[in-house]
Amino acid sequence: MTPQDALHRGVTELGLELPQGAEALLMRYVALLEKWNRTYNLTAIRKPAEVVSHHLLDSLAVVPHLPVPAEGALADVGTGAGLPGIPIALARPQWRVMLNDSSEKRLAFLRQAAIELELSNVAVHAGRAEQWTPQPKFALVISRAFARLDEFRSRCAHLVAPGGVLAAMTGAAPQAGDCRVIALQVPLLDAQRHLVLCPAGS
Repeated sequence: MTPQDALHRGVTELGLELPQGAEALLMRYVALLEKWNRTYNLTAIRKPAEVVSHHLLDSLAVVPHLPVPAEGALADVGTGAGLPGIPIALARPQWRVMLNDSSEKRLAFLRQAAIELELSNVAVHAGRAEQWTPQPKFALVISRAFARLDEFRSRCAHLVAPGGVLAAMTGAAPQAGDCRVIALQVPLLDAQRHLVLCPAGS
């Protein structure tokens, strides 16, 4: 199965309706990641088929479960190579996606990807999350960069507008307290995946 076929099968299994041309743009993103990886080591996963399963489908699996962000604005904190933010931006072009990272090489890649993929709904913010004071704040803040849920909440709660949601992407289900834990089935990926939705200010 080619990476393109794997992506199409995975999107179908997730029940996602993507905008016309989104799958082709996702494959262009894979190619761009492969090209930059040779120099910048953006991700440890290098084979296009594994990028599709471990990165694209892993990111897209959360989309049906995300609350629609008020005014369409969300932030992806510690986005790295643009995950899950770029796949979300391609799946939901009506949402405005802010990609946050503190690494200059990753930021350079993110800016180039936004240009080459013509992502008019994507912007990039440089810097550490705990020092960021966005105005206005975001209705939805998502990340798969944090190993621990409590660390994510303590570092990123100030980024969320009242009534907004913190969304953590995790492997095993964490002890989540007042948060909602959703078990995800990621096509072509034999691993535990969960989405944890936590209310702002709790």
